[in-house]
Order: sequence, then C-alpha cells, then structure tokens
Amino acid sequence: MVTAIVIPIICLYFFWLTSKEIKEQDVLWLKTCQIRQEAILTGAVKSIVEEKQRFYYNRYIFVITIKLQTPTKLITTKKITPIKKNMDKDSFSIGDVIRIYGKWEGSTFLFNHYEVVTPVIVTKKGDN
Repeated sequence: MVTAIVIPIICLYFFWLTSKEIKEQDVLWLKTCQIRQEAILTGAVKSIVEEKQRFYYNRYIFVITIKLQTPTKLITTKKITPIKKNMDKDSFSIGDVIRIYGKWEGSTFLFNHYEVVTPVIVTKKGDN
C-alpha cells in the first residue's frame, strides 16, 4: 500500500524537477546570443572556423570562430548563435575588413553584432 502511494509521488517529483531544469536551460540557451556591447574591434578576417556544438540535450549552438588581424595583433573572436528552425547563418569571407561589437571573456572576444567596413583608398594630391 505504501509503495502504491510513494512511487507515483517520487515519479511526479522527478518529472517536475526535470521540466523545471529544462525551462532554465532553454532560457540560458536563448541568452547565448545576447552579448553586451562593451568594446569595438576592427580588423581583417584571417581565418574562419564554423562548428555546431551541443548546449543541452536537444539544444545546439552554432559557433563561428574568427581570427581577426587588428593593427596591433591577431585576436580570436567568437559569434555564438542558438540553432533554431528559422536561424540565419552569417557568412564571412577571408580578407573582409569588419567592425565587431561585443565584450572580452578572457583572451577571446565574444560578439553578436558586426559591420563590414569598406577600406578607404588614399591617393596623393596630383596623382591621376
């Protein structure tokens, strides 16, 4: 008689606990693309690595790792996007000059917004 009451209660408790954890992870998964814009970097794209990573069970993120050559040094940057049905994949080309907005996390720069910058061509006066 005790097992007929206790076992369903234990099952319901673990179901409630699991569903609560899944909701918390969904919120964290959606927040992966929300990065505070604390700093700006501008540089040329030297290499691009794109990969799909597991975030939590059936939730995945798309990570683009870019080596960005700034005037002073080579910097590793990452753009993290949760994979959804209507996700648009950003495309970068090697040699593009981009300006990215994001924040530092250790030695890696995380960003979520970028602009392609057109290089300025400087000519000397009198050259035609």
